[in-house]
Amino acid sequence: MPLGTYKEALSARSTDSKILEVSQDGGIVSALLCYALDEGIIEGAVVAGTPDEDWRPIPTVVTSSDEVIAAAGTKYSMSPTLSALKEATRQYGLEKVGVVATPCQLQGLRKAQAYPLTRFVVNKIKLMIGIYCMENFPMASLDTFATAKLGFDSLTDATKMDIGKGKFWLTKDGEDNGLAIKETHGYEQAGCNICMDYVAELADISTGSVGSPDGWSTVLTRTDDGNSIFKAAVSAGLIETKPMDEVKPGLGLLEKLAAGKKDKNGKERERRAKLGLPLPVEY
Repeated sequence: MPLGTYKEALSARSTDSKILEVSQDGGIVSALLCYALDEGIIEGAVVAGTPDEDWRPIPTVVTSSDEVIAAAGTKYSMSPTLSALKEATRQYGLEKVGVVATPCQLQGLRKAQAYPLTRFVVNKIKLMIGIYCMENFPMASLDTFATAKLGFDSLTDATKMDIGKGKFWLTKDGEDNGLAIKETHGYEQAGCNICMDYVAELADISTGSVGSPDGWSTVLTRTDDGNSIFKAAVSAGLIETKPMDEVKPGLGLLEKLAAGKKDKNGKERERRAKLGLPLPVEY
């Protein structure tokens, strides 16, 4: 199963204009966090925020809808998000925490939940939202994409980053500038080449743009809690949905990309194993 275990697959987007103005695709992550905060399901969340215009992701604890919206948008360099969990539970004193994480970070969280010494932190996590991730880039690579390949004076000129339709996109002065994905190969984090998870299989809810039309997100609800929270947000009118079989390009594209990552990176894992190189232990 290239998409892992899930309960329901839907195309969805936020109905909040404030979220849609700043969000990536359908704004599902922001909508879910805002709903969970407003309903007391969580008291705060750990997300990848940006303190200024340099696009360097900074682990951030958010405790209000305004803070969630201020941190919205995808950053394509690795954020050490999980490092802020202790801050959320100790300094902020949060007992119910949400986390937005990549597939590799979710593997770490699920392992931590099974390890007794970490229970005082990880047992306070009440919602894990996973984002689809094929690969991630060091900040130096993003600088190269912007300046050497797209002709920007600086990465700070960009107002939005995105990956879609076979390109890495940087928006500048309202204009989208695309770099073919094949030109980004070799610039990704080394660990991305042996990761087998594209769709955040261990999340409560996972989401990303692939499979849905522009401005919408594809959502996979995976756990009972995740499914319940998502449906409640829909019932409250904060998220609108469409069946996946009514949208294009549809779930088939997501399955193709997820299977492709498993196949490609599985071969790289085999190559490294033959060389005696260390590999991560799967959850």
